[in-house]
Amino acid sequence: MTEPLMTGAVGLVQDPVDGDTEDLAQQVADAAASFLLALRAIADDEAGSGAVPLLLLEVSQVLLAGARLAVQRDVDLDEEFEPEPGPDPDVDALRMRLADVLDGVDGYHEVFDPYGRGGEVDVVPSAISDDLASTASALAHGLAHHRAGRVREALWWWQFSYVASWGAEASAALRALQSVVAHDRLDADLVGEPARVAAAEAVLGGAPA
Repeated sequence: MTEPLMTGAVGLVQDPVDGDTEDLAQQVADAAASFLLALRAIADDEAGSGAVPLLLLEVSQVLLAGARLAVQRDVDLDEEFEPEPGPDPDVDALRMRLADVLDGVDGYHEVFDPYGRGGEVDVVPSAISDDLASTASALAHGLAHHRAGRVREALWWWQFSYVASWGAEASAALRALQSVVAHDRLDADLVGEPARVAAAEAVLGGAPA
């Protein structure tokens, strides 16, 4: 049985916020919940048919919510310490299932910081499954606050973690997923690419158009 990625509200409290802030928080919460549910469904599809285009769509949508957070002023909190949101979800099983679904295209290379210090740019090995599982964990953490009525705390967490971690991770995964689609569409006739193209076709759910 799949472990839930979202925990229920325990000790519900009401966090007084203005209408615009509440609306923004609800929109981000909806985007986070939709992403978590879709990610679990894709990971549970053992055939992996169409996984890449579905992930491309879901990651794009949740990044839109993140970008909206990034252009907002920093969320201020009344309390210095974060209230306990409950245990974070265990995403290891999700990560492994995603790695299986994305077998053959999961690993990629990422430019860690395009504005690297001293002009030096580091290219590091990464995995789409790792990026998506980490993003899921961060979104679920904020969602636990939101469902407990801590609206401002949820917004602060989503905003901070977008800038600090999951924004970059999801963006890197999006670029990798788009590259898989591009290779599938453009490399079919190139010599020396049969293995990568075959793997791309398998997770895209069929031969390229």
